[in-house]
Amino acid sequence: MDTQSLELTKPLIRPRLRTVAELLKPITWFPPVWAFACGAVASGQSLSDHWLLICSGLILTGPLVCASSQAVNDWFDRHVDAINEPQRPIPSGRMPGQWGLGIAVLWTVLSLLWATLMGTWGFVACALAIALSWAYSAPPVRLKNNGWYGNAACALSYEGLAWLTGTAVMLGGAWPGEKAIYLALLYSLGAHGIMTLNDFKAIEGDRQMGVASLPVQLGASGAARVACVLMWLPQVAVAALLMHWQLPWHALAVLVLSFLQWPLMWKFLKHPIERALYVSAFGVPLFVSGMMVSAWGLRQINAMGVS
Repeated sequence: MDTQSLELTKPLIRPRLRTVAELLKPITWFPPVWAFACGAVASGQSLSDHWLLICSGLILTGPLVCASSQAVNDWFDRHVDAINEPQRPIPSGRMPGQWGLGIAVLWTVLSLLWATLMGTWGFVACALAIALSWAYSAPPVRLKNNGWYGNAACALSYEGLAWLTGTAVMLGGAWPGEKAIYLALLYSLGAHGIMTLNDFKAIEGDRQMGVASLPVQLGASGAARVACVLMWLPQVAVAALLMHWQLPWHALAVLVLSFLQWPLMWKFLKHPIERALYVSAFGVPLFVSGMMVSAWGLRQINAMGVS
């Protein structure tokens, strides 16, 4: 047996760095980072004058808070993943022993320490997001066991809290304002539908392990209809608000982006299991583009000092 083969047969005592990176899932950092950026834009404050604060917030929402939530979820989902996705770091054995839990705890602590740089609002929002991530995955709460509650917790953390944090820290911790709250909550509701898209790949394992995701509760077709409604209607509501706020071009842009999602959703409704990732790949970018359009609209209002 050569040296390389012998190395592969040795039991792991610690994970490789690339396995740690896989556990923290950098690809999932985009939604909260984007939402924070939308909140910063919507604040109406100078982006160039606050670039260091913005960079700190982007690091907090993505590589720290979101990454810690991924580690927490993978640790407490290791038995489900052994059925659905056995190649993941923990069920595959590439993350040995209790390293997964240790990394989840470490990243949680690092997130809270970093959040102290973001002022009172930033720290409170971070602490709430962290609490929701642990409540989502960890017993005895484990919100994930019910798709309605679990997806709501994720959506609020990834979109609403990140958006409002981006606005609040740019305003020096001041109240973000009612308009920002309306948009953050509507896009959080839309994100609930997006979170449901991720559940279609794990139906069998969820059913066996007692995880009542929406596809398990409602069936694939029923969950697909709910996901589409929850994604599309909030975008229409955002467009209506932008029109009410005298931003017709921004409203039209958001509405057009929402209608461009229809062909994708139509195919998804016909073949929900096969097309869920298709909608995520091509429909979600249209959804988040509308988020930024609405953020620039709100920025125009805030820059003019309109209440």
